[in-house]
Amino acid sequence: MTRLTVQMIFLAILVTFVACNAPPVPLDDIAIEKTFTPERCDRTVKPGDFVRYHYIGMFPDGKKFDSSYDRGTTYNVVVGRKKLIAGMDKALVGMCVNERWMIKVPAELAYGKNGYGDIIPPDSVLHFDVLMLDIWNKEDKVQIQTYYKPEECTRTVQVSDYVRYHYNGTLLDGTLFDSSHTRMRTYDTYVGIGWLIAGMDQGLLGMCVGEKRIITMPPFLGYGENGDGSDIPGQASLVFDVILLDLHNPKDEVTVTVQSLPDPCPRKSKTGDFMRYHYNGTLLDGTFFDSSYSRNQTYDTYIGKGYVIAGMDHGLMNVCIGERRRITIPPHLGYGEEGTGTKIPGSAVLVFDVHIIDFHNPSDKVEVTSEKPENCTYKAKKGDFVKYHYNATLMDGTHIGSTHSFGKTYNVILGNGQVVIGMDEGLMGMCVGEKRRLVIPPHLAYGERGVDGEVPGSAVLVFDVEMIDLEEGLPDGYMFVWNSEVSPDLFSVMDKNKDKEVDRTEFSEYILQQVAEGKGRLAPGFEQPRIIDNMYDNQDRNKDGRITEDEFKLKADEAATHDEL
Repeated sequence: MTRLTVQMIFLAILVTFVACNAPPVPLDDIAIEKTFTPERCDRTVKPGDFVRYHYIGMFPDGKKFDSSYDRGTTYNVVVGRKKLIAGMDKALVGMCVNERWMIKVPAELAYGKNGYGDIIPPDSVLHFDVLMLDIWNKEDKVQIQTYYKPEECTRTVQVSDYVRYHYNGTLLDGTLFDSSHTRMRTYDTYVGIGWLIAGMDQGLLGMCVGEKRIITMPPFLGYGENGDGSDIPGQASLVFDVILLDLHNPKDEVTVTVQSLPDPCPRKSKTGDFMRYHYNGTLLDGTFFDSSYSRNQTYDTYIGKGYVIAGMDHGLMNVCIGERRRITIPPHLGYGEEGTGTKIPGSAVLVFDVHIIDFHNPSDKVEVTSEKPENCTYKAKKGDFVKYHYNATLMDGTHIGSTHSFGKTYNVILGNGQVVIGMDEGLMGMCVGEKRRLVIPPHLAYGERGVDGEVPGSAVLVFDVEMIDLEEGLPDGYMFVWNSEVSPDLFSVMDKNKDKEVDRTEFSEYILQQVAEGKGRLAPGFEQPRIIDNMYDNQDRNKDGRITEDEFKLKADEAATHDEL
């Protein structure tokens, strides 16, 4: 190795040594290293803004001299008003919430030649690791960002309205401080009358049910300098993510929207009527709470008598059978402040979509609409044997039966209890060939119980009836009448074998012979052998199976009523 080479190596080592131990280049201005920048930056710090931030103060060698974290509270100050060292006043301008900067401040923009007591020596360069948490200005107002609004908005929140809403409450940096969702219970309150912090009172105005908005408010419209004493620090901006579920006013009445109205509507409901209806019940935001359809059974009740909530009592008045309407009921006419304790919360507006199936009044009689033939000489009366066809439906048109389906008439004796009372009444006075529509209230039909699987309880029935044939009945209490003069020695005529007794065969053969020859007539609608047996039993007074002349009497000779000759 030459001398020159050795000198060059020594020089290189000397330069390296000097470079490694060179004094730091003095700062003549602040230096900023952005260690974290959020994707979204809605606002940056400007002179005059009030900020809340956390910081760690260090010397260039990393030694910590101060920290807001150690004190457990943010540093709160107005920027650009000489409340900070000059370097920080300058450096904080332009920061975003949640942004983190390493700020290096030269001594002349910090504590200069004097330092700060025993903590910061003179001519110290200071490093601040700053995390910005909040920015606001005394000129700020409530900010509203609506990110969902329903297509239909028929009403918005006004001063003195009562609202139910869910919310998530955060600080401006996203720290959650409260949520109604976690409590699984809405926040319920009046708006605009001082029950809420001022910013929320303002922020809720104009909302629709179902709307979602973010309400941001400065601290002087929130919890101010002191915070709430627990989760909300002093001088904190607040952000509420709100969904409005319900609103009403204490002055509200029941609202009725007719969705479908039958034509014609011959009758409208009134107080005291008994009604059958289907419904779907929801809250104002559409949350389902009940349905008669899911139970496959109508709701049956008197109206106007306090059997249902006041709002429903009102909403069911003046409806037509078959009508569909939406009934919106404020809570003071529904389930009030307490709700039902399960599916209906307190102070909830209720919405019922109702379909009226039928209604009647306990004083109703059978309603008859008739289409008579030109020739109507004989009209059906009690005891007559009638044959008719019918189609039967409920008031909403639901089919429940028809004689046409089994291809033969329905045959009954009028007034004999073989059909429901309303049908007995509705068939009276009909002519052969006449058509009638009979509307029969349930108390004259199948009553509250109905017919299992066929006719619902308390159902009004509609029968379209056509009289096909009728046979005049016998007078009340008679099973057989004579069409001609009766033999004065009737017992002897019947006693064919002349044994002074009439047995069942002799009696039956004689009666049937009179009917065949047109001399007598049995009560129509009954089986002839049964009628004759009944007549014979009535004549057999001592029940020994034989009729003697002493026992034998005609109807006209009877003191008491018997179904006999």
